Amino acid sequence: MDTIYALATAPGKAGVSVIRLSGPNAISAAEALAGALPAEGRTLRRLRRRDGEVLDEALILTFAAGRSFTLEPVVELHVHGSQAVISAIFRELGQADGLRIAEPGEFTRRAFENGRLDLSQVEGLADLIDAETEGQLRQAQRILSGALARKAESWREVLIRAAALIESSIDFAEEDVPGDVFPEVRVLIGEIVAELQAEVTGSRIAERIRDGFEVAIVGAPNVGKSTLLNYIAGRDAAITSSIPGTTRDVIEVRLDLDGLPVTLLDTAGLRQAADGIEQIGIERGRARAADADLRVHLVHPDEIPLLPVESEDIVVIGMADKFLQVEANAKAIAVSGLTGVGVPLLVEAIAARLKERASGVGVAVRERHRRAIMVALEGLQVALGLLDDAESPIEVVAEVVRAAIQALNSLVGRVDVEDILGEIFARFCIGK
Repeated sequence: MDTIYALATAPGKAGVSVIRLSGPNAISAAEALAGALPAEGRTLRRLRRRDGEVLDEALILTFAAGRSFTLEPVVELHVHGSQAVISAIFRELGQADGLRIAEPGEFTRRAFENGRLDLSQVEGLADLIDAETEGQLRQAQRILSGALARKAESWREVLIRAAALIESSIDFAEEDVPGDVFPEVRVLIGEIVAELQAEVTGSRIAERIRDGFEVAIVGAPNVGKSTLLNYIAGRDAAITSSIPGTTRDVIEVRLDLDGLPVTLLDTAGLRQAADGIEQIGIERGRARAADADLRVHLVHPDEIPLLPVESEDIVVIGMADKFLQVEANAKAIAVSGLTGVGVPLLVEAIAARLKERASGVGVAVRERHRRAIMVALEGLQVALGLLDDAESPIEVVAEVVRAAIQALNSLVGRVDVEDILGEIFARFCIGK
């Protein structure tokens, strides 16, 4: 296998940059720059060209095979973050035998291929790198620690037990097999079906934590939607005006709301449109609001929401600076995006509803995970139906259970998943 090298920190000027090497020639290539190095440890050395000219002074970390991220010999050169220094070191490394620039995600791919990480942990690492909020960080750490792999393994063990019982009834059909194995098989498969159903439900929440919840502000024109959005965002994200119909498209603002990623949506005012363009904006707003995780219905005092209010939606009285008497109204929060009255209460209410929803999070965080679990779930439900049909060949049941096990194995990469590896690893930066 080639020895690869790449910049492991962000490109551009920095105080310190890290150049990582991994592969059988990593130590010897680094020694060509710095002289003899310990097989494992750290040292401070001058890096030199082949002609002896000093390139930089670097902290060098060496990792022996089996004790690094890739499980290969690894060297990290912690150098000054000058583009000239990095380019000069890359030129020297490029002249060494058996070395080449790493491809995107190749260090992590080697960690996967060498058994350091399973496929779900690779995806958890990608999510950790991309995490922007506390909630995303916790979820990524959970996947990176192997939570999905452990759960998949527990499902697999139960299904292997069920498959073994089924196979025994095939292999010894004409011999004296003690007892009927099918009741135990039904129990085992039933337990996994229930767990998979719960995981499918939780996966939708986990995907929202990774990609972000959407909260739509809806209501009539000039009820204060855009002003409220701007106040929460802390900037003029949306144009505000006393002219009805100013907002014609959906305005999005990304927020970190008590550790959860939230996209706040300002939608066009709901009314009979004055022209075709405004009507398009209103229809887009209705569609986004319908798909949102939560809706904030902004209304005038003594008015009712213009869209159906779902169980977790929040009804808010807007423009509280103009309708001071609504502050005593105990039925709804009164807010003003102009003065900030009631906004902290509204934000707290939004966060509380989303955190309650997030409490049901599963460990399957990606669409790939959900699809694999759905394939296994549907297969096991078919198996239960076949077990209840005395005319169904037991060989068919065995094959359906094996297919379900294979689908769960794909969660962690135990089967041939070459077709999805390229897509996953290509999302990483070069030095990872």
